[in-house]
Amino acid sequence: MKQNLSPREITARLDEDIIGQDDAKRKVAIAMRNRFRRMQLDDGLKDEVIPKNILMIGPTGVGKTEIARRMAKLTGAPFTKVEATKFTEVGYVGRDVESMVRDLVEAGVRIVKDRQMEIVAEDAANLAEERLVGLLAPGVKRTKQSNNPFEMLMNQQGGEEYEEVTDEVRQKRMSLRDKLKAGLLEDEKVTVEVEQSQNPMGMMMPGMDEGGMQDMLKQFMPKKKHKRTMPVKKAREYLQREEAEKIIDTDTVNSEAIELAETMGIIFIDEMDKIAKGGQNSGDVSREGVQRDILPIVEGSTIQTKYGPVDTDHILFIGAGAFHVAKPSDLIPELQGRFPIRVELGKLKAEDFENILREPRSSLLKQYEALLSTEGVTISFTDEAVGELAQIAFEVNSDTDDIGARRLHTILETLLEELLFEASGMQGAHVEITRQYVTARLDKIKSDKNLSAFIL
Repeated sequence: MKQNLSPREITARLDEDIIGQDDAKRKVAIAMRNRFRRMQLDDGLKDEVIPKNILMIGPTGVGKTEIARRMAKLTGAPFTKVEATKFTEVGYVGRDVESMVRDLVEAGVRIVKDRQMEIVAEDAANLAEERLVGLLAPGVKRTKQSNNPFEMLMNQQGGEEYEEVTDEVRQKRMSLRDKLKAGLLEDEKVTVEVEQSQNPMGMMMPGMDEGGMQDMLKQFMPKKKHKRTMPVKKAREYLQREEAEKIIDTDTVNSEAIELAETMGIIFIDEMDKIAKGGQNSGDVSREGVQRDILPIVEGSTIQTKYGPVDTDHILFIGAGAFHVAKPSDLIPELQGRFPIRVELGKLKAEDFENILREPRSSLLKQYEALLSTEGVTISFTDEAVGELAQIAFEVNSDTDDIGARRLHTILETLLEELLFEASGMQGAHVEITRQYVTARLDKIKSDKNLSAFIL
């Protein structure tokens, strides 16, 4: 786990993927480093040091969620994002606020389980290969009869099923092992029994949170399996994961996941402005109730999950919202006090859009270049073309709804629509996107305000 990165290292890594918003990066980097510092303290003081929750203020598409999500990935912290508007006050139909903690623990379980699976990967691969050999050269199924009435009740056939392997099958399996190791059977088809997910109620009941009672009931339901035919390559992946899950200790995974969620977890609560008194739909009676339901979780409480109780005292909460109608002061005072660090993310300027197109490791331009290269088509953008695209994104955001960097997705998809449609028949071609190419395809849409509102 990379939780010991310094604030400078965190911000430098964030700079590789996110343009601008230096103040926000700096504050979240400090918050994460403080969590690592807290873990070095003695137990008496450690419990007293609580995380300083952050409230991010800024329009959509400027990087609020992306900063938090990528920081969590860098530091190996469990992360979950929720929208405050999805919750309702207790007594109303909707998700209950405790589900955000259950979602966070689920994220922690995935992280810990993946880590444990890497440790046992070699043993699991060997076991999966043995099972593949057995599927490719099956023995004869037999039933061992039993006179025990209890065993007969457990097995409709009245006995334990086992596999009888002849000398001929053993010889065949020895040959298959060598071929499997050499990768000669990857496309061979095998039939595998896979678990079928079940809904214990047959459907979601109104007001039942899918992460709460629904999950608890599933634990007591018998697991159904159905047969699927798939290539050896895919079957190996499934069987290896299944074998790894048998090897790893579930209790250890669950306890480590809870500890990870409690000490390193990040819950990102978006649309906080929409549950404030001055927000939209101000007549909605449940909105202040949602704030009061969120408050004890942010303050610190114990939430029951299917993996065990989880204390929220040291979970880092990052609130976010545009706050262009409501203000942070429109939140109830108790909740305001639980988000002491405020950071305002600025609107994106034309040069920001240009940097977003060019600089990140997985920028949109690089993504489209890679997509078209799969068809044997190369594409390049001139500096003037990139500048024009950035200017169009800035102007459309100014004249219509400001959706931040997401505007670039729409503009590029519109710009390259014809090329993406025809690329499969253009193998070997090179296309240079110039400023003239951009204006020819987007100028009419950009100049027609009504049309740009619908298309761009």
